Amino acid sequence: MKKYLLSIFAVCVSISLFAQEAEKPSPWKCTGVVGLNASATGLVNWSAGGNNNINGVAFGKVRLLYAEDNLSWETNLNLEYGLSYIDQKFDPFQKSSDVIDFKTKFGWQFHKAWYLTVSGGFKSQFDLGRAYDGSEAEDPVVSSFLSPSYTDISVGIDWKPNSIFSIYVSPVAGQITTAFVGDKLNEKYEGLRQQMQDKYATWSYSEEANADGTYDKIYKNFKAELGLTVKGAINYTYKDLKIITSVGLFTPYAWDKTEMFDAEGNFVGYRDNNRRFGNFDVDWDAAISYQFLKCLNVTLSTSLKYYNGVKVANADGVLAERVQFKSVLGLGVGYSF
Repeated sequence: MKKYLLSIFAVCVSISLFAQEAEKPSPWKCTGVVGLNASATGLVNWSAGGNNNINGVAFGKVRLLYAEDNLSWETNLNLEYGLSYIDQKFDPFQKSSDVIDFKTKFGWQFHKAWYLTVSGGFKSQFDLGRAYDGSEAEDPVVSSFLSPSYTDISVGIDWKPNSIFSIYVSPVAGQITTAFVGDKLNEKYEGLRQQMQDKYATWSYSEEANADGTYDKIYKNFKAELGLTVKGAINYTYKDLKIITSVGLFTPYAWDKTEMFDAEGNFVGYRDNNRRFGNFDVDWDAAISYQFLKCLNVTLSTSLKYYNGVKVANADGVLAERVQFKSVLGLGVGYSF
C-alpha cells in the first residue's frame, strides 16, 4: 500500500512540476503599431489658390523586450516613409516623411532597477531629400540614401523602475556622423558631396594656418566624437492607446574656442565649430496612436532636433543653427499589437 501511495505522490509532484514549467511566461514581449495614413485634396475654381494633392505615409513602430533573471534587452525600430503628389509641373512627387531609426540596449541588473548597459543606435533615411522651394526648376538635392546618418554606441547606467519608463546615462559615448556621397551621385548633382559634408559638419579645420592666418576646411565622409549622453524613453499602452516617446542628449568632450577669420579678417566661427562640452545636441521623437473600429488608426507623430554646428537656412537663405521640428497627423488603416 505504501508503494502505491508513494508512486501516486511521485506522479502528482511530477505533473505539478511539469505544469509549472509549461506555464512559465515567455521572457520575450513584442508590441508595436503599423499602418498607412492617407489624405486627398481636390480644388475646383478655389479663389484662395492651391493645388490638388494626394498624401500617403506608411509607418511601423516595433518594440521587442527580453527580460529573464538579471538580463534585459530592449530593441526599438521606427520606420516611416511618406509621399505627396501635387498637381504641378515641377517636382509633382515630394517626400513628406522619411525615417529609419533603430535603437537597442542590453543590460545586466546589479541592483533593483539599476542596470549596467551597452547601448547602440542608428538613424538615417531611405531616399533622396530635396529642398522644395516652389520655383519652376528642379529643387536641389540636400540628402541621399543613408546620408546623413548618425550612429552611436555607449556604455553606461540604465534606470528602469518598470517596463514603461527608463533613463540612461553614459559618460563613455561615441557618436559617428556620416555624410557620404558616391561618385556617380556627386557627378549627377555637382558638388553634392561637399555641400552635405559642409551642412552636416563632418569637416574640421586644418592643424596649421595658411600664410594669411586663415585655416582650410578638411572635408571628410564621417566625423567621430566621444562624449556624454543622456537618454530617456516612455512606452505606454492603455487598451487601444499607445504613447511612445524618446529623447536623447549628447555633448562631445571637446573645447577649442580659437577664433577663426577669413582672408578679409571677418570672423567665421570657432575652431571647434561649436562642437564643445556643454553644448548639447537634442533629438526628441514622440508618437501617439489610437486604434478604433479594429482597423482604423489615428496617429500624431512629432520630431524635434537641434544639432550644434549644423546650420539650416531660413526663408531668406541665412544659415544658422536652428531648432528643427516636424509633425504629422494622420488617419488611416493600422494595426496595433
